[in-house]
Amino acid sequence: MPAMSQQPQHRRRRRTQLILTAAAGLTTVGALAAALPATASADEGDRKGGSYSRYQDVQLLSFNDLHGNLEPPSGSSGRVTHLNEDGTTQTINAGGVEYLATHLRQAREGNKYSITAAGGDMVGASPLISGLFHDEPTIDALNKLDLDVTSVGNHEFDEGPAELKRLQYGGCHEKDGCYVEGEEFQGADFPYLAANVLNEKTGKPILKPYTVWKKNGVRIGFIGVTLEDTPGVVSAEGVKGLKFKDEVETINKYARELQRQGVKSIVALIHEGGAPASQSYNYNCDAPGAGDGISGPIVDIAKNITPQVDALVTGHTHAAYACTINDPAGKPRTVTSAASFGRLYTDTTLTYDRWTGDIARTAVKSANHVVTRDVAKATDMTELITKWNTLAAPIGNRAIGYISADVPSTGTESPMGDLIADAQLAHGKQLDPETDLALMNPGGVRAGLTYAAKGSEGDGVVTYAEGFTVQPFSNTVNLQDFTGAQLIQVLKEQVSGSNASAPKILQPSAGLTYTLDMTKTGADRVVTDSILLNGAAIDPAATYRVATNSFLAGGGDGFTTLGQGTNDLVGADDLSALEQYLTANSSATNPIAPPAANRITIVS
Repeated sequence: MPAMSQQPQHRRRRRTQLILTAAAGLTTVGALAAALPATASADEGDRKGGSYSRYQDVQLLSFNDLHGNLEPPSGSSGRVTHLNEDGTTQTINAGGVEYLATHLRQAREGNKYSITAAGGDMVGASPLISGLFHDEPTIDALNKLDLDVTSVGNHEFDEGPAELKRLQYGGCHEKDGCYVEGEEFQGADFPYLAANVLNEKTGKPILKPYTVWKKNGVRIGFIGVTLEDTPGVVSAEGVKGLKFKDEVETINKYARELQRQGVKSIVALIHEGGAPASQSYNYNCDAPGAGDGISGPIVDIAKNITPQVDALVTGHTHAAYACTINDPAGKPRTVTSAASFGRLYTDTTLTYDRWTGDIARTAVKSANHVVTRDVAKATDMTELITKWNTLAAPIGNRAIGYISADVPSTGTESPMGDLIADAQLAHGKQLDPETDLALMNPGGVRAGLTYAAKGSEGDGVVTYAEGFTVQPFSNTVNLQDFTGAQLIQVLKEQVSGSNASAPKILQPSAGLTYTLDMTKTGADRVVTDSILLNGAAIDPAATYRVATNSFLAGGGDGFTTLGQGTNDLVGADDLSALEQYLTANSSATNPIAPPAANRITIVS
């Protein structure tokens, strides 16, 4: 296969509107004016009496956290909840880029001023059809969707900054080369914005911090950031050499820069989010009596971002909301998130005032819409999916095990999480028979296993593609030694420190049991006397051999104690461990049963 191009050319989109991406040194009005054409082609229908009307509605379509879900996601990952007028709810099957493309294209009809933006995590933790090819298929799909701009998310750093830049600028993969003979990956037609992600050596953003969308005199700036805590949720290798700055500080800095350039209308794309008061995508969080409507990190961020920013497109929490949160001046400002996996898109109307160059905030309206599967599939997306599925089929269709029922990934302790922990314990014992237990981070369990047949496979068959969807990160299984006191501290870190407000409950391997008393607070929620390993109390002075994935072994997800282990031994990747376990412990005539998920007793 050809080697990766050293200086791949970035393609420019062929669309009526102009995308102007800001370079770090472009800070003056004169420089901006020099970069723009003197005139722009005008749509006569926008004019009144030979000139444009004062107010121009601009459509902002947005989504977030696609995670390479090109095909319709299955199970609960492919459903949304609709709140009916009578207070009842119903679930709707949703998602799939064939349908997302159709919905977006239909939404754009009749809107001469339409922008499509995203809030990060377009790639990473992706199903096999995209992840196997380092997410090139997803970038191709986003190009076809006519995405104008996106912020980076934490998962854009799963394979490190060099790979992120390849997704932006193109070129074949450094190790795997090109996947189709004669085709070199062209990269993204849209800019990835990384305003708060700095190169530690240069102190400059690794990608463009902002971009300006322009059409017929309308100019709207977009600033893109990811959550400051990205190093806490990404492997250490993925963020090596990078520094992540405060979201508010960064957005306010570049908002001032855009204002100096005469760009008064600004949208922030923020890969950080919140939790709505309802799980229904159409819940009115601004209705009287709705309470706070939304909680979580995005609230404080929104309250402190300069009023110069007119709307916030957010993500990361995979939640659905279209709310308003007051800016520092006490003025309501739209804050949106479109769930995840392409199940929803947000349609926001920004009313642009040509006299002032700003958004008339009182006229902003926004709502989430379901990407239903009752519309025609976009044929170009069907062709794209067919192409990459054909390439993936020889690998993805291989059976790696058999299950007797669904293995769900939901719950404080999930059957899928326990199954992965059991697989890592078994792999650990192959490496070192003295391995005592395994712990799995819940965020690394990306899906469950479904019993019902998919495609040509039979009921209960687990394919490599399904296993890849469950564990797509290519983390290794690492063994480390910890004292019993450290092990107890690890369990306490699930519900204290950075995890106090949003607990991250580790999935335990068979033999480890304990009680969580959620009526208490902080570390006291872990009932220390209840912690048993194979029926025996943990000895604080004893040494225990623990298997985790490499993300946890580096202290990820706030488990700093797991980054202090000794006597390290690195094994195979986590998906290989799961495959080995399923192959050894299941067959077509004797499938494996889902674990009972009863290792942690919850008191609430």
